Amino acid sequence: MTKLAQWLCGLALLGTAWATLALDPLGLHLPLPCQQVLWPFPVYLLVAFGCYSLATIGYRLATFNDCEAAAKELQEQIREARADLSRRGLKF
Repeated sequence: MTKLAQWLCGLALLGTAWATLALDPLGLHLPLPCQQVLWPFPVYLLVAFGCYSLATIGYRLATFNDCEAAAKELQEQIREARADLSRRGLKF
């Protein structure tokens, strides 16, 4: 199962649970404090997901590996390409 499918299944499960409790089709008659917390719950989840996403991106940027060997190889290829193009008459 892909990550997208996992997230969509979790979202569908939470959405179904929220709709069942918030819209009360089963006649559960939740107390007023529970209803007051339940209605903005999707917004809380959206904010939490945004925080999680920002934290994940920040962590991945902080632990990003530099590829010095690949950078040197790329610079060498650029020098070779410029030299080849200079021999063929292109001016930079």
